[in-house]
Amino acid sequence: MGMTLTEKILAAAAGKEKVTPGEIVSVKVDVAMMDDILGPRIEIAERLEELGAKIWDPEKVVVISDHYTPPATIRQADIVKFTREWARSCGIRRYHEYEGACHQILAEKGYIRPGMIAVGTDSHTCMGGAVGAFATGIGSTDMLGVLVTGEIWLKVPASIKVFWVGKLGPGVMAKDIILKTCGIIGHAGATYRAVEFVGPAIKELPMDERWCIANMAVEMGAKNGIIEADAITDAFLEALGLDKGKHFSSDPDAVYVREISLDASQLEPQVACPPAVDKVCPVNEVAGEKINQAYVGSCTGGRINDLMMVARILRGRKVAKDTRLLVSPASREVYQRALKAGFLETIADAGGVILAPTCGACVGAHSGLLAGGERCISSTNRNFVGRMGSPQAEIYLASPATVAASALEGRIADPRPYLEG
Repeated sequence: MGMTLTEKILAAAAGKEKVTPGEIVSVKVDVAMMDDILGPRIEIAERLEELGAKIWDPEKVVVISDHYTPPATIRQADIVKFTREWARSCGIRRYHEYEGACHQILAEKGYIRPGMIAVGTDSHTCMGGAVGAFATGIGSTDMLGVLVTGEIWLKVPASIKVFWVGKLGPGVMAKDIILKTCGIIGHAGATYRAVEFVGPAIKELPMDERWCIANMAVEMGAKNGIIEADAITDAFLEALGLDKGKHFSSDPDAVYVREISLDASQLEPQVACPPAVDKVCPVNEVAGEKINQAYVGSCTGGRINDLMMVARILRGRKVAKDTRLLVSPASREVYQRALKAGFLETIADAGGVILAPTCGACVGAHSGLLAGGERCISSTNRNFVGRMGSPQAEIYLASPATVAASALEGRIADPRPYLEG
């Protein structure tokens, strides 16, 4: 009996020839990431001092201040200051601030590569699976153990295979793929599973779109989401001046607890309705619902491919009256690339407001919070009650294309008519 992609990575990291689902293994960690909101300030710094312990390898630790940058309150400013100073005191050179969302920084700096074990104090660390790595979120206590030992114990997850055939049509994006998948599996249907995305439709996606899919695996309860590394992955890493890492692939006789087959050519733009990410339907079932705010950004939907699509839809048009369009590039690098390409100018000319590259409104900490009774359509990853501000607000999740079209109409709208001709 063969092994899945996830099982092979865990076996290699544990120094074993074979592992099986449910088995407990101790694996060596290749990269450990902490952010400002759930980083060293949550027990880690204090406990390390109590133990008199040092970080096992500062070169494998990444600390990123993104949730609270730019700080909106004195408390946030104090947290960012503490995070910055702690990283410096520990000799951590991979500290990033005002550079963007943590998962995007891990991606574009090449800190996560195929075959690696990556852990982070943020649930969307699973985004790293887009390059064929095992990447997962962990708690602060587990991170303390990693920082001291360089290892972590894990239960090997059983795998779910999601097979996508066909080719995406105009105005349909990776966000629609993952929303459709979430709708089928459910918000808890993949709890402590590895969700492996395969098939011709996945193989055709550029890295920007693959990151989006792996990012939202945790919205199904998954331990990790993963896509096999291939030539597109290699080209991405080569552009960063990095080697291709260790490629693994699932065996033909690997066992999956569930297999799902879907056709991308039949996929329509999808919308996740409040208050759950798995309450998914085609856009035309909710088209016409009035919105107050449209938001493009975060580690899920603010990359260069996303901004290019938004600019394409907005070009020569204007955002609807009484509707706010806020755009937060996923990183400073994305911001600069979009600026040079003219995408940000196009968005601004249409009436959009460009925000700092940060977690921003997604996390509900600053930059575009929602008031009671307001409705937002967002390219982010979560829409539960109170996520982006008032618990009396409503959040719809959709692709950047659908968000842009909705901003133009002031109501939820299908992006495809704006891409015709």
